[in-house]
Amino acid sequence: MRNPYLTAGTLIIGVLAITAILAPLISPYDPARIDGKNLLAPPSPAHLMGTDSLGRDLASRMAWGARISLSIGLIAVGIATLIGLVVGSIAGFYGRWPDAVIMRFTDIMLCFPTFFLILAVVAVLEPSIYNIMAIIGLTGWMGAARLIRSEILSLKEREFIQAERALGASDARIIVRHLVPNAIGPVLVNATLGIAGAILLESGLSFLGLGVQPPTASWGNILIESKSTLGVAWWITVFPGLAILVTILGFNFIAEGLKKVIG
Repeated sequence: MRNPYLTAGTLIIGVLAITAILAPLISPYDPARIDGKNLLAPPSPAHLMGTDSLGRDLASRMAWGARISLSIGLIAVGIATLIGLVVGSIAGFYGRWPDAVIMRFTDIMLCFPTFFLILAVVAVLEPSIYNIMAIIGLTGWMGAARLIRSEILSLKEREFIQAERALGASDARIIVRHLVPNAIGPVLVNATLGIAGAILLESGLSFLGLGVQPPTASWGNILIESKSTLGVAWWITVFPGLAILVTILGFNFIAEGLKKVIG
């Protein structure tokens, strides 16, 4: 509580997470229900955030969209962080040719523009929630790998690691029980920032029509309608745009707070 960034970020993401979890209970309408009598209705007591061009309640779609956007961010970054931990730990601990091979492959992956690489893969595969999670995860592990490697390179020469070696501990035990827990701090900060980036990336893909497909609601595909309705229905742009902004701000606050706590 003494860290204002961490407190503010946790409150923001906590509210969004509760909204996502309770979406089936708090949504006033079915997010996919079409209402021809309330097309592009402005915000009102009946529809707190208005309706879209098909008469669907925007507040309900926003609540359900929080589920999709947060899930994609968390799972995609979870995949990327796990791959990065494994790859970076092996490179940092063993050094020599394993380190050289892994790091050169990491450098090659970093040379590809991530967004365009994802666009190419999504264009070949069927756009779906699971494909997007996997693609973002499989193309976002390089930062975590480089961070964990640099931490392990300095930690593996410490006295407590040498003592473990002298006691006959296996390489796997040293890495899992001692090196990774002591090197995880910067990776956690990077992962928190990565969640914000993954949510923004998913929103961009959905806005281009290559992300989550209708009628499933995500903040990105809700924004698609803003291209044709901005002049007559400002709420379709403002509410999902604010949700994305606040979510990314919340995760950035958490990352800043963790950085100060970890030191």
